[in-house]
Amino acid sequence: MIVITGATGNIGRPLVAELVRRGHDVAAVSRAGTAPLDDPRVRGVSADLAEPASLRAAVDGADAMFLLVPGSGGHLDTERIIGVAADAGVRRLVLLSSLGAVTRAGSASHGPLAELEKRVQGSGLEWTLLRPADFASNALAWVPTVRSERAVHAPFGDVALPAVDPLDIAEVAAATLADDGHAGRAYVLTGPAAVSPRERTEALAGALGVPLTFAEQTREQARAEMLAYIPESVVDGTLAILGEPTAEEQLVSPDIEKVLGRPARAFADWARRNAAAFGG
Repeated sequence: MIVITGATGNIGRPLVAELVRRGHDVAAVSRAGTAPLDDPRVRGVSADLAEPASLRAAVDGADAMFLLVPGSGGHLDTERIIGVAADAGVRRLVLLSSLGAVTRAGSASHGPLAELEKRVQGSGLEWTLLRPADFASNALAWVPTVRSERAVHAPFGDVALPAVDPLDIAEVAAATLADDGHAGRAYVLTGPAAVSPRERTEALAGALGVPLTFAEQTREQARAEMLAYIPESVVDGTLAILGEPTAEEQLVSPDIEKVLGRPARAFADWARRNAAAFGG
């Protein structure tokens, strides 16, 4: 059995589906305990990472675990979370981290993930680290203005990053959880090309079949908007990556193709698959 935390999110949901397709039993962990897939192989389990003991019912009898922490995970007792899994007999642990845990390890936004990586590496379990860069699904923040104005509002319109499709993250996670040969490895997960917000707007317009206007926000406007739903330290770290990415953060990684044997999906693929969310 394989345990998936964050099982009802945009990575966890397709990850559960992929593992079921591969023939595995899954304990799907979320606060609500709702199974993301109606299948006898999937058991929904209610647990809260803020209370590590609540995970015991999920990890009992499990072989592997996918760990996705909210935000940077700095508010969690991650050592206890890992300990609960190890005590239950979990032998393989796959952590969803971030490229920022390497490129911005000393920052308030990504430092806790860098520390969590060290705990995972020192756990004595078979570990694998997944380090995605920018997420294609961050474009869902544009839904309100695309629906109401046929416009995208975003900062740093011409700064390009290789956004990764969450479906690719899910498929890589499934491979590292279920297949041998990934222990002790860290994979950087990106899309196949660096794409700017202005270029993503064009791709989204193509997926919707309607023209969209790009309205560039100032850093201050973007920050005020993001503070409504993201902690301040994470907002500032995110804006730093979006506005002043390092050379490493702009690189296209070959790791998705190495693991899956096919190229990473482009942002345009994500846009076509999610057009309905924007009113398409």
